[in-house]
Amino acid sequence: MPLRLIFMGTPDFAVPTLLTLADHGHEIAAVYTRAPKPAGRGMKLQPTPVEQAARQLGIPVLTPKTLRTPDAEAEFRSHNADAAVVVAYGMILPQNILDAVPLGCFNLHGSLLPRWRGAAPIQRAIMTGDAESGVMVMKMDAGLDTGDVAMAERLPITDTMTAQDLHDALAPLGADLMVRAMGGLSRGGLQLTKQSGDGVTYAAKIDKAEARIDWTKSAREVLRHIHGLSPFPGAWFEIVLDGEPVRIKVLRCELAKGSGAPGDLLDDKLTIACGDGAIRILELQRAGKPPMKADAFLRGAPLKPPLRVM
Repeated sequence: MPLRLIFMGTPDFAVPTLLTLADHGHEIAAVYTRAPKPAGRGMKLQPTPVEQAARQLGIPVLTPKTLRTPDAEAEFRSHNADAAVVVAYGMILPQNILDAVPLGCFNLHGSLLPRWRGAAPIQRAIMTGDAESGVMVMKMDAGLDTGDVAMAERLPITDTMTAQDLHDALAPLGADLMVRAMGGLSRGGLQLTKQSGDGVTYAAKIDKAEARIDWTKSAREVLRHIHGLSPFPGAWFEIVLDGEPVRIKVLRCELAKGSGAPGDLLDDKLTIACGDGAIRILELQRAGKPPMKADAFLRGAPLKPPLRVM
């Protein structure tokens, strides 16, 4: 039996879940998302990806600045929803909102809880060298990603995966998982399991200050750091071109043969020595320029040893 739902989400990661719930016949009473922000050259107000999708579906959209007022609670209750689905909404739900729908609020989280609770689970899983990631549907409580888990799907992380790749794999996987969870909820058969107190880690928001590449680390650590921050904010290094330091973001790389002092350029194909081993850059971006393949960059800036990046 279809449910009447409130959907709460903001970025493109949340869009497949919204669309899939609607496709499966659930009634989306309202969509909550963050307010439009200025973007682009003209700094025009840009609605969130979730708002754009909701308006295409003809669903009412709300963008409250807070959910902590009596008016916000009254409006939330007025939708007469059975449950709420939350996917990367970006705002903490207070207890009175969690209690405002009879079947509860269910969050789709991009990690294998209790590992990587918090803001940046996809990036942190790659950066730390995890062998797998996944998505979980959790019934929300007042804690930070501490609620009981209903369902999970796992996904291997390979050394070729960037944060964008993992994001793009988990988003549809999560959409399917949430639809199955809401189906179980509507039939009264959704089983919940308390999270373990062991293995809890927190995925802190990515700080741009941690984006500079540390070439003294092992090649695999450097690769995972680069891929975990690709495409945003982008791990970077500096190199001197035409007498001026130029910042280069590395978007994709691979492990390579070779060794040398950390930061040494080892050949004319952008192979760079790390503390142990080396990586070869495959895709990069100069400041103010679009992303490009390494060979296209080298045609304009043919780099050869001896040279060191910083």
